[in-house]
Amino acid sequence: MAAVICGSLAFDTIMTFEGRFAEQILPDQLHILNVSFLVPALRRDFGGCAGNIAYSLKLLGGTPLPMGAVGSDGGDYLQRLEKLGISPEFVLRVDDTYTAQAMIMTDRDNNQITAFHPGAMMQAHKMQVRPRADIKLGMISPDGRDAMLQHAEQFKAAGIPFVFDPGQGLPMFDGKELAHFIDLATWVTVNDYEGKMLGERTGWSSAEISKRVNGLVVTLGGDGCEVWVNGEVTLVAPEKPAAIVDPTGCGDAWRGALLHGLEQGWSLARCAALGNKVGAIKIASRGPQNYTL
Repeated sequence: MAAVICGSLAFDTIMTFEGRFAEQILPDQLHILNVSFLVPALRRDFGGCAGNIAYSLKLLGGTPLPMGAVGSDGGDYLQRLEKLGISPEFVLRVDDTYTAQAMIMTDRDNNQITAFHPGAMMQAHKMQVRPRADIKLGMISPDGRDAMLQHAEQFKAAGIPFVFDPGQGLPMFDGKELAHFIDLATWVTVNDYEGKMLGERTGWSSAEISKRVNGLVVTLGGDGCEVWVNGEVTLVAPEKPAAIVDPTGCGDAWRGALLHGLEQGWSLARCAALGNKVGAIKIASRGPQNYTL
């Protein structure tokens, strides 16, 4: 069984600030903000939501098919996917732009500041989801606006059940568009902040959203997850990590585990529990695609 994962493929430049952002930013001076952070540690990783989710699902024994776009500098990423045994057949190569780039700075409390250049990701809508016998599941994760809109419609038209997880892409859409995504989707997953925004823009509570799909999961970071099914909520306990090293990619590790559980026909609560476990393993490793299970 294969799962098409629509989303970004990106290079992550990850920097570590040894202090606290809150100690460097003066709340009463935000109108003239001018700060500089010394970052002794810097590294470059393979990232992007589709790539990270595919990595997680592959580790769990699944067959991920990332659908996204890379730029003229994306050759290394394509080779990386092939080395991992992940097919790049649905990855578009765009030669007149760069692969998406995320510059992520993390402080000592694991707070993050991110700057993101979308690059080739804005052409991801040129790839199309079509029905195929081996494709049984899909996911819409953060991607170009047009790609997210069109791929959701294409999943529905192809009869492929999919997870709508807008992540940091959620603010691109108004309430009407988000409501339409929900009506097309089979499952919805958001973190607690995104969940509040989703509720405000659609006018629907978590209970109401869960009645429109097969289930809604709201992740709560270190507090676990809320799993909503048909208006009823179950709290899934968190998994304690061996160490807290780097939060980058934890949500994507969770998403890959969710897809694996859905492929197995598990309950949504059991899928979320596995997501918590894989996320806890990932947070103990640096980078979004360097952990092992």
